Amino acid sequence: MTDTPFDIFAVAGLETAVSAFKTNFSDDDELGAQFCLMRDGETLLDLKGGWTDRAKTKAVTSETLFSVYSSGKALAALVIAWLAENDRLGYNQIVATLWPEFAQHGKGDLTIAEVMSHQSGLSGITDDTFKPTDWLDWDKTINTLAAQKPIFPPTSQSGYHPLTYGFLAGEIARLADKDLRSLGTILRKELAEPFGADVWIGLPESEHERCAQMMKPKKLPDLGELNTATRAAFLQPWSSSGGVSVKAWREAEMAGSNGHASARGLATLMQILINGRCGESHILSEDTLEAFRKPRINGPDLVLPFNLTFAAGVMYNPPNYFYGTGEKTLGHSGWGGSCVFADPDTGLHGAYVMNRQQNSLLGDQRPRRIIDAVYSAL
Repeated sequence: MTDTPFDIFAVAGLETAVSAFKTNFSDDDELGAQFCLMRDGETLLDLKGGWTDRAKTKAVTSETLFSVYSSGKALAALVIAWLAENDRLGYNQIVATLWPEFAQHGKGDLTIAEVMSHQSGLSGITDDTFKPTDWLDWDKTINTLAAQKPIFPPTSQSGYHPLTYGFLAGEIARLADKDLRSLGTILRKELAEPFGADVWIGLPESEHERCAQMMKPKKLPDLGELNTATRAAFLQPWSSSGGVSVKAWREAEMAGSNGHASARGLATLMQILINGRCGESHILSEDTLEAFRKPRINGPDLVLPFNLTFAAGVMYNPPNYFYGTGEKTLGHSGWGGSCVFADPDTGLHGAYVMNRQQNSLLGDQRPRRIIDAVYSAL
């Protein structure tokens, strides 16, 4: 048996968290992973382990990038917050003032905050002529969403938007930006590059060789009781970008589903949710941060089988306390097990990324094992 390689940095007192990380490999058949934990920008844990490929020929390093799926929604939310801070948009602004076509079929009163908190009723695409490869066509996708009738009454409850979220947030960001830059470009130029955060929405070909090989789960997650919104979100032939080449998928900008990042890159930017800063630089004012973190809707989600509280693009700690014990902790999870989190009460912010996906929607035991060990230790 090949010994699992590890590269470990941990401050004194967090040895149990390191053990929890290693347990993921011994007990849960982890392939490759990173976990990074910071407190107000200072690194407490930087853990790398395992392999980037199924053949176990290349060890995970700090340079390895992972597909983080819906954990990338937090990055999209940070871009919207940056635009709000820089007076390009407001959370209470009507989406149709930026994007007039969006007003069709009763969507004319929806605000940016309501769209960012999964209340628009556009959990999936209902046009049965839409093809999986159409997700690569930005104009077709956003025009389809603008013309679509909501699946459920907007603002009546949340109905999680797995893929469509990235296009809705992306078009809002593009139209709000004075240079009409894409969401992925704004992310790189305004947040990622200035702070050395290795995060991407739309990964250039030059970076593909750094990507870990993903292993998909053997079965679908438990989606609970199926309804029209759930089927549109997850179960239609076009509900995912299946059939698209890996190269094209990596390069596309689908902020709701195809972000690429290191755990350290994600953890770095999650500090913004703690205090509006990244390192010592002020990114968001108190007013913008308050508007970003404000709970927008709470209750049973129509698509995910959970009671959830959404802010403008991130969720509050679910009832099972997946992101530690903090009542005010915000975060997001990605299909298969990745997650990001930020706890304003303790100043802790971090991320977990991996390449062996499990069939969890929320509450994957691998990051939770580490996070629980952190909170027990601190």
